[in-house]
Amino acid sequence: MRIVFMGTPDFSVNVLEALHSAGHEIVAVYSQPPRRAGRGKKARPSPVQKCAEGLGLEVFTPLNFKEESDRAAFATHEADVAVVVAYGLILPQSVLDIPSKGCLNIHASLLPRWRGAAPIQRAIMAGDEKTGVCVMQMEAGLDTGPVIARRKTDISEDDTAASLHDRLAEIGSELIVEVLNKRKFNAELQSEAGVTYAAKIDKAEAKINWSQPAETIDRQIRGLSPFPGAWCEMKGERVKLLGSVVTSESGPAGEALDNKFLIACGQGAVRLTKLQRAGKGPMAADSFARGFPLFQGEKLG
Repeated sequence: MRIVFMGTPDFSVNVLEALHSAGHEIVAVYSQPPRRAGRGKKARPSPVQKCAEGLGLEVFTPLNFKEESDRAAFATHEADVAVVVAYGLILPQSVLDIPSKGCLNIHASLLPRWRGAAPIQRAIMAGDEKTGVCVMQMEAGLDTGPVIARRKTDISEDDTAASLHDRLAEIGSELIVEVLNKRKFNAELQSEAGVTYAAKIDKAEAKINWSQPAETIDRQIRGLSPFPGAWCEMKGERVKLLGSVVTSESGPAGEALDNKFLIACGQGAVRLTKLQRAGKGPMAADSFARGFPLFQGEKLG
């Protein structure tokens, strides 16, 4: 089949590479336009654009599909199907209708749970025991389309958003190749029961409230690691917390219970295992302590 691929971040790169390796005919790649970033504010292409150009694929970066010229250009690819993975733009129905077999989306949750922007983070933060990947036929609603295939995976007690992201990207890559190889899509309508929405992560959610239970704080730390990173005030400095484990110790909320980053919570405690100061790289707790020790009895904000 003739495929148009549409994606932007690293999560999408795995899928593009898998489709290319599987020998599918990728006639065009769409990605969000380059963004200005870094000290020089130079325009930087997305991970998908860089990957596609490295594979010798033609890349298109429209701002949106409001212009008739952009929709017309999309139609000239005469695609059988579009594969959409974290593209970042809402596709109007007029675009969804162009490929003869429609547009397929790879979504990192077990729909209808966690429709929306941040399904990986929300699954960890909510304490879900399982998540997965769905391949669905796209329609105008937010992740409401019928599901063609799904695959589950467990969420472990040490999973972070980063580790779960990588595992789901691999699962999604395998699943979409299997779906496309069948060439015929049998979809099942999503249930109206169990619908939840994975709202975009707000920066205000990253601040640790030590009066919460240890399990809640641990899930917050792991669910926001590495980005945007849960944080607290330590010795008057803002420090990101990127790894933790729950323990049974107790004490005044926010107080260090030893010299090895064991911090009391509202119920129980967490031991911080990975931290990051502003302008520095992430460090394991023992290495972090050499330059920024935290002693028993000190309080975190």
